[in-house]
Amino acid sequence: MLAGFCAFLNLYATQPILPLLETIFRASHLQVSLTITAATCGVALAAPFIGQIADRVGRKRVIVVSAAIAGLTTLLAATATTLNWLVFWRFLQGIVTPGVFAVTVAYINDEWPPERAASGVGAYVSGTILGGFSGRVLAGFIAERLEWQWVFIALGSLGLVIAAVLAFGLPAESRFREHPSGARFFETAISHLRNRRLLATYLGALCVLFTQVALFTYVTFYLAGPPFRLSPLLLGLIFCVYLVGAAVTPFAGRAIDRFGHRVAMQAACVLGAAGAALSLVPQLPVIIMGLALCSSGVFIANAAATSYIGRVAGHGRALAVGIYVTFYYVGGSLGSSGPGWLWAAYGWPGCVGLIIGVQTLLAAVAWFGWESRRLSVAPGPSSYTGQSIGRLPGQSRRGEHSTQPHGLDRR
Repeated sequence: MLAGFCAFLNLYATQPILPLLETIFRASHLQVSLTITAATCGVALAAPFIGQIADRVGRKRVIVVSAAIAGLTTLLAATATTLNWLVFWRFLQGIVTPGVFAVTVAYINDEWPPERAASGVGAYVSGTILGGFSGRVLAGFIAERLEWQWVFIALGSLGLVIAAVLAFGLPAESRFREHPSGARFFETAISHLRNRRLLATYLGALCVLFTQVALFTYVTFYLAGPPFRLSPLLLGLIFCVYLVGAAVTPFAGRAIDRFGHRVAMQAACVLGAAGAALSLVPQLPVIIMGLALCSSGVFIANAAATSYIGRVAGHGRALAVGIYVTFYYVGGSLGSSGPGWLWAAYGWPGCVGLIIGVQTLLAAVAWFGWESRRLSVAPGPSSYTGQSIGRLPGQSRRGEHSTQPHGLDRR
């Protein structure tokens, strides 16, 4: 949970201060939104390679070093004298961030028993929610009272403290096996992309973060303008709706284990679309309720998708999660800048219509792309074809326990 908190503490911290940065740097909506786009692009570019490094040197080492560098680059963002320099440091933050959260998901799927992995991921996702919430609220609170540079000084310092705690407190992995072959990296990546279940999950990942980033990037401009005219502090407090997701997600993890991933994803999409629609009501309490519903749906969808990867990817899990993260943050990059033309032409209703359309697409991708029949067991990872999963390391054909994933039976 603390690793998830650290990973998302800084990633979206500029969202509540976008209108402020727009004034300080005399920039447009699109230009200041690049402080989000740059970070998410960095994540998308680095994620698969971070997984490869983790497969070679170990999960904990990569998590701790990445958390420390993320804290340092956040501190350096406070030295930016122009918007371009701020965007540069934000990009570097994005580059190192997958070393924390993508590798932590692989760590969970390696160390937790298969029947409890979704619950473990649910707890981790709760940490990411709390981190994203805290970073945004702190940014709004600090920007209200101090110069904007103190936002990055405070968050960077907190990130370095968490990195130190992870170094001493995170248990060393007990089931890690080194995978040194570069050729194996590309072979494994191709096999993951040929797996139609994983491919559907990757396409769904794009939709998940597109929804979240588009919703909370453009709602800040909406609520900063008339008739609401919220200050940076109040815009930061809007992200208290994340606490609803933090409370719901652990229960969602257990529900996924019980009812299956496809059912959970459909429920998540209904919540997301309904919440986005509610935000069209021009009453602040109703808008906040809509944001809470939509963000909770996104968190549940992310928990369902990430735990599904652990069930389907029989080998190379760190790389499988890394590819997921790449698609996820490509969606985030599109969500921060893509709706800009709709905002210019139609305002907030245009953005909401796009979000509802993306949620509908996500529901369709998961329903038709995730296999409803029982998965078969392949002879081993070397013969992985994408239609079955191989044995985990150390398991025989008739080992002590089956590799049949729980929760993916005949639903």
